[in-house]
Amino acid sequence: MKRVGVIGGGQLAWMMADAAQKLGVELVIQTPSQDDPAVSIAKKTVFAPVDDATATEILAQKCDVITFENEFVNLDALSVLAHQGVCFRPRLEALAPLLDKYHQRCYLRDLGLPVPQFLALDEVENLKSKIEYLGFPVVLKSRRHGYDGQGTFIIQDFANLEQKLSDETTTKTLNQSLFLLEKFIPFERELAIIAARSVEGEIVTYPVVETQQEQQVCRRVIAPAEITPNQVAEIQAIAHTLLNSLEVVGIFGIELFLATNGKILVNEIAPRTHNSGHFSIDACETSQFEQHLRAVCGLPLGNPTLQCASAVMVNLLGYENSHSDYQSQRQQIAEIPQAHVHWYGKTESRSGRKLGHVTVLLDNQNREQAIAIAHNIESIWYPR
Repeated sequence: MKRVGVIGGGQLAWMMADAAQKLGVELVIQTPSQDDPAVSIAKKTVFAPVDDATATEILAQKCDVITFENEFVNLDALSVLAHQGVCFRPRLEALAPLLDKYHQRCYLRDLGLPVPQFLALDEVENLKSKIEYLGFPVVLKSRRHGYDGQGTFIIQDFANLEQKLSDETTTKTLNQSLFLLEKFIPFERELAIIAARSVEGEIVTYPVVETQQEQQVCRRVIAPAEITPNQVAEIQAIAHTLLNSLEVVGIFGIELFLATNGKILVNEIAPRTHNSGHFSIDACETSQFEQHLRAVCGLPLGNPTLQCASAVMVNLLGYENSHSDYQSQRQQIAEIPQAHVHWYGKTESRSGRKLGHVTVLLDNQNREQAIAIAHNIESIWYPR
């Protein structure tokens, strides 16, 4: 497998470039816009929306295997190509239970994995009786296409829920009444693990990390998370169970809650490389991007262990509408000892958009120090 097709041309595909070069792999990208980050690193590009299966058929003619940068695809249309012999990794059957968040919850529950209590809101009748067993606050989620906090709302009471469901913009965001309601989990920390599975079924896991979100958008990642060895083992077991059950080939990101009662609960699954694994580019022997390409190309998996005591990754998010490249702030951040700045080359900044990230390697494991460094980076990046 020397030519890899990637559906999606954002920063996740862009960050595969160094790994592709190292492995002697060519990347062929399907993406809608010439301004998308991965266009600059692609050997060839098919310009089309990511859910355009006709374009994916053209993509398939230019590569040996197709993988995914995001999950906003049309599985039914792609399955026609799979039946014609197009090789997708991960396979479409591994994505099918995950793309709808209600189906994902059901799949995880049926596997015996710990998840919050949840219910579907296909229709709004008998809502009061349905919600009584969850109790407020609840989390209202779009079943499809929600990411970075889009389509996720924390609801405090029934009046707030009715208002949100009747809000025209919400209904549009949440895809015509396809809602998922789940119990709000009071958590001590949010955690994540990146796991990869090879064609042969070998699984490797990266260190469990702590993720810190603001307004449901990841702001910081601390690797490794300061949790107990038993909690690490439980999370690794969840990863093994999920990837083996789905017969995944490639990388998955698994987001979790560490509840205040000490229990681990699965929050969401990302069937691709993930923001919580960006630290691996600078901090691990094998980055998540190299690992993903190794898996989909049928190569042996690499060593995922940390090459330093710990690391902190900070997302550089847009905070204004502009076309600036923020050269001055990036230069200041780059001067922090052992800092590695990754700039995605996006031409347009808007509030909350991921424009880049910075990883700082640390010589000891100290959560308070990591958080202090993250706050220093944010004080340089965000205007006072």
